[in-house]
Amino acid sequence: MKEMGGSKGQNMCLIAGRASVFQDGLRVGGEKNVKERDQNQRRPLISVNVNPNIMGATLYSNVVNKGKDVTCDKNSVLAHRPSTRLAEQVVSYKQLQHFPEETKKPITLAKDCTIIDAEDCDEVDDDNNVGVPMCVRHTEAFLDEIDRMDVDEMEDFEDRIIDIDGRDSQNPLAVAEYVDDICAYYRKSEISSCVSPDYMDNQTDINEKMRAILIDWLIEVHYKFELMDETLFLTINIIDRFLEKQSVVRKKLQLVGITAMLLACKYEEVSVPIVEDFVLISDKAYTRKEVLDMEKLMMNTLQFNMSVPTPYVFMRRFLKAAQSDKKLEILSFFNIELCLVEFEMLKFPPSLLAAAAIYTAQCSLYQFKEWTKTSRWHTNYSEDQLLECSKLMVTLHQKAGKGKLTGVYRKYCTSKFGYAAKTEPAQFLLDN
Repeated sequence: MKEMGGSKGQNMCLIAGRASVFQDGLRVGGEKNVKERDQNQRRPLISVNVNPNIMGATLYSNVVNKGKDVTCDKNSVLAHRPSTRLAEQVVSYKQLQHFPEETKKPITLAKDCTIIDAEDCDEVDDDNNVGVPMCVRHTEAFLDEIDRMDVDEMEDFEDRIIDIDGRDSQNPLAVAEYVDDICAYYRKSEISSCVSPDYMDNQTDINEKMRAILIDWLIEVHYKFELMDETLFLTINIIDRFLEKQSVVRKKLQLVGITAMLLACKYEEVSVPIVEDFVLISDKAYTRKEVLDMEKLMMNTLQFNMSVPTPYVFMRRFLKAAQSDKKLEILSFFNIELCLVEFEMLKFPPSLLAAAAIYTAQCSLYQFKEWTKTSRWHTNYSEDQLLECSKLMVTLHQKAGKGKLTGVYRKYCTSKFGYAAKTEPAQFLLDN
């Protein structure tokens, strides 16, 4: 046996965090010395709670003597087994020999460290966790709290207002420094560009159905001439503003339509179709002189006011706020072009039509309501404010391929527009 400690010092052997003190001259594991000790002075090892499952704690005992750690041999451990219960709790030395090499390294436990046996944890918490140490339960609660924090932060991240103009700060064509002022001006002036939703009452020879037939035909003409989107929206705006102020007979209604498109092309297009193109597209129902005379009349009636905010300018801004892809963009334009044909949609301002078209397209694609905080911020419309207009758009989408006015439907049933007209309508908006 190897003597441990000096003649005047004290030797302390820690077994699983509990210290047993031996006086001077005693040998660890010596049978003679052990028998001579007073049984009342010896602390039985049965009082030591050992759980070999506690986070990989090593069952080697450490002897601390003046700052030096000396590992006890196997006899010193096995000699202090007074009962079979301890034999069940303590892993034998032979079993320790089968552990991997890295697990045999002794670990010195802190002085205030106590290994808790699962048998001592009899109390039941709110979740009926029987026999679970308090430290484990606290750790689980802490991890759950971290998970909840991650979810909340993710929700905040997904629903925060995004700077949609940050990436265009170096692009002079995006005018990122002035775009907010431009949009504010559009919102302020859109009221002056709107027409009365009942102006058709002042017309004596035309009605709403004739207007719908004209616009449905002009959408096909616009598509055939491959004109820009801005041209179509400005054409419809010119027609409505002119008809609100000027009475027209039905024979001249088509002339008003082609002249309005000629004016819009001069304002928006780079390569403008000539007058003869519009005469030809109307099957020569009008002469060149009639087109030019109508052009003068319309410009004087509108007082040369061509710079008006149409739904198109709001569509581009709101699609950027919605972080749209090509599919969402095409479906949004499909919704709003359906509205151009319908006279009853004139009661909505252009900005509301644009926002509702995007909202309806999102509902159709995702089949659930989608309206982010960024979209609310840039459109100034809440989801509730869009529902009335959006439900009407769903109804128009359902009957788009039926009846005689199918110009928009056939246009968006082509591969160029991704067959957007065949997208399933957001029926759940009407059900709600």
